[in-house]
Amino acid sequence: MTDRLRWGILATGGIAHAFTNDLKLNGFTVQAVGSRSQAAADAFAAEFDIPNAHASYEALVADPDVDVVYVSTPHPLHAANARLVLEAGKHVLVEKPFTVNAREAQEIADLAAGRGLLALEAMWTRYLPHMVRIRELIADGALGEVRTLIADHTQKLSDDPLHRINALELGGGALLDLGIYPVSFSWDLFGAPLTIQSTATFKRTGADAQIANLFAYDGGRVASMLSASDTLGPNTAAVIGTLARIEIDRVWYTPTTFRVVAADGTIVEEFRSEVTGRGMHFQAEAVERLVAGGDLRGDLLTIDETVAIMGTLDTIREQIGLRYPGE
Repeated sequence: MTDRLRWGILATGGIAHAFTNDLKLNGFTVQAVGSRSQAAADAFAAEFDIPNAHASYEALVADPDVDVVYVSTPHPLHAANARLVLEAGKHVLVEKPFTVNAREAQEIADLAAGRGLLALEAMWTRYLPHMVRIRELIADGALGEVRTLIADHTQKLSDDPLHRINALELGGGALLDLGIYPVSFSWDLFGAPLTIQSTATFKRTGADAQIANLFAYDGGRVASMLSASDTLGPNTAAVIGTLARIEIDRVWYTPTTFRVVAADGTIVEEFRSEVTGRGMHFQAEAVERLVAGGDLRGDLLTIDETVAIMGTLDTIREQIGLRYPGE
């Protein structure tokens, strides 16, 4: 790709550092950064050699040198920030979860369509090399009929009630931060679930600490998922078919290894990812490819699927009784 888009980074937290580092390592053009203070913007710009540093998000999206903006603010701000970007005439990549709920997601999707712009959820796992290979194996019938997904995303994060992961007003909890990964994976494999069964435990702040989901699909297929912010589990996944299974190693939602194991135990294939950096740049490549091709709905993860996934998360939250302030 010769004509690179010029990226703007909206907010300067940890995930923005990871994303920007991957862009720089892989030859992308990072043109500008915007923060809530000039000092923070200047520090981020100096760290990554970014030409333009802005003291507000409004100034960032108004920058004529920026073509696309990556939004990395806390979850409840995603919709407003994405709207700001789109109304300024820029394409937008929004950190997952895309919004807090399906209503907000649909509003952003409609705005992007009306403006002729791309709005994409930064579910970076979809674009990783091992996930590309897994989809190829399934499409080629290597597993036979795929029947089951088992996946966990569990971390031992802060117990501080003021930490973002525990703050309901920041969209904290295991579901939106961690559970979105296996839920999105289940959608990638099987599409919309026919039934959803969810149960959760909660912290004193009201944020969900642990959540288990069981999705059922036509033909008897199932997906079993566990996410937690207060315990560290194996963080592995398995895709099981009638002829073989794929065992994805720790950490399954990042660049990693997997094996294809036949029903008799024979290892049919072993895959190892070769990635420069963390692998977040693959989603940026998708953005640039989609914009260049005029495909503003997406391909591996369309905006319609993102809205539907947010609807699935809404159903889960309804089942476990989880609401965020302002809803």
